[in-house]
Amino acid sequence: MSDDRLGDALAAQRAQEVRRAARALLKRPLLRAGGSHADDFRLVRQHATELRAWFERNTGWPLLVDSEVARLRRTPGRSDDPTHPARDQRTGLPFSRRRYVLFCLCLAALERAEQQIALGRLAEQVLLAAKDPALERAGVVFTMADREERADLVAVGQLLRHWGVLAKVAGDEEAFLKSSGDVLYDVDRRVLAGLLVSRRGPSTVRADGFAQRLAELDAEVLPDSDDLRNRALRHALTRRLLDDPVLYLDGLSDAESAYLASQRGALTRRIGELTGLVPEVRAEGIAMVDPDDDLTDLRMPEQGTDGHVALLLAEHLAGSGATVPLPELQRQVAGWALEHAGFWRRSATEPGAEAELVEQAVDRLAALGLLERVAAPDGTPAVRARPALDRYRVGETILLEPGRRAPRGTAGKSAPKKSPKGKRT
Repeated sequence: MSDDRLGDALAAQRAQEVRRAARALLKRPLLRAGGSHADDFRLVRQHATELRAWFERNTGWPLLVDSEVARLRRTPGRSDDPTHPARDQRTGLPFSRRRYVLFCLCLAALERAEQQIALGRLAEQVLLAAKDPALERAGVVFTMADREERADLVAVGQLLRHWGVLAKVAGDEEAFLKSSGDVLYDVDRRVLAGLLVSRRGPSTVRADGFAQRLAELDAEVLPDSDDLRNRALRHALTRRLLDDPVLYLDGLSDAESAYLASQRGALTRRIGELTGLVPEVRAEGIAMVDPDDDLTDLRMPEQGTDGHVALLLAEHLAGSGATVPLPELQRQVAGWALEHAGFWRRSATEPGAEAELVEQAVDRLAALGLLERVAAPDGTPAVRARPALDRYRVGETILLEPGRRAPRGTAGKSAPKKSPKGKRT
């Protein structure tokens, strides 16, 4: 092999490694040296300089790497998106307000903990912190006296285990739920220290309302020059393209729209070179589609009853542009339940199950930017299809006489079922 060919091969191999490392960080912004993602960590550490420079220039997200932890300090492109909550590791259900509060109290308690802590001891520290008058005025009370409250604490502990903050040493969470035992954890202080990502410390926020406090927590200094303003726009749009399944133009400010119109090619090219995402550009916006279909926390279509319901609703609503009340969708799903009774799980065909099926499907489609929740003229909760849902629109099937072939690309034609990426936090 000639020197030129060898150099090209080495450059291609390096580019592939950088892409794999970048995708690993986008999937899991916090990587540890040990565990199931150790290979990803080693790759990120090997190419940390190049990755750090790219993320700093294009997104403003700092990348911190040491011998044990790699942390991409990833702030969301939008602070008002409720469609990707923390979820229970066992049931997949989204965290309630109560669990979010409990999660924050646990982090505060773990900051003061030793190298090991029992779940019962953590519960005691949470109970002490929960006596704060501000929490009591907000109606947040913890007693750990019943199974439901202990289940909330176990769900928080399992999420912390998933992220590597805690590692179980002995015991069983089920025994703690029954008040018949306890669980002992190791605390990884490096992971704990890198968990919180904000531009300001929460204790320095002085605003009163939730939206105002959240905005202040992540507020950036306003740029005072053209170069700095352009950099801020580049950061904001690149974050949205990496974070959001679909970037709709009608959700951008005038300055963002103007910058995107002039820099769209450069923005999407840089993202594609680093990550392998492919831009799908339409009149209404841009979706960075993942050909490998693994840079997402939600897939479309998905297997199982819930995935099938979501796909059927997507095809039912695609192209309509109308506001459809949820009760109407529930009646539609109840009919499908009878039609597909042999394939759906048994509980899905029970009377009243259609309400939960519709709710889960709407949550999935909204999280993927395919529809939005609205109110019907009479105030009834409803949904409206967004333009990207048209990719799931099924074309009309053409019936032909025996022996004739359908024109190329027409018979039973449907939009591709590859979903845009979802969001990782």
